[in-house]
Amino acid sequence: MSNEYVKTPEALSRLTTTQRRVTQDDATEPPFRNEYWDTHDDGIYVDVVSGQPLFSSHDKFDSGTGWPSFTRPIDPDAVTTKTDRTLWMKRTEARSTGADSHLGHVFDDGPREAGGLRYCMNSAALRFIPVAELDEQGYGAYRTLFTNEKDAS
Repeated sequence: MSNEYVKTPEALSRLTTTQRRVTQDDATEPPFRNEYWDTHDDGIYVDVVSGQPLFSSHDKFDSGTGWPSFTRPIDPDAVTTKTDRTLWMKRTEARSTGADSHLGHVFDDGPREAGGLRYCMNSAALRFIPVAELDEQGYGAYRTLFTNEKDAS
């Protein structure tokens, strides 16, 4: 993994209170009252702290939970997991590998045909890059994920 996606004091200073609570203090934002739970546009989702590419809209699905849910990361090395025992149950926490941002949790109730996992993420941990802005925001390499889309230009 590249060292370009790291946590810097400058990046942390740009976070909103909610983004900081979620990514740095492992908080969870409210369901259905977050930015990306119902977003259906084509593009990629990156770590709000470091800009590391994390998820593609092609892997996003409506889980009915009120949080953005994905079947897999854009790159298997982009997200790491660890056991979370902070509540009364054992869960699998998802974190970005670059900036070690808390993203959300992984559950085994996702679409079976796509591997069965549900990466249940906090919108506050993500920044959405629409396909039309991939090049100008430095993510042109991910345009190939959308080359078969009519409106990818």
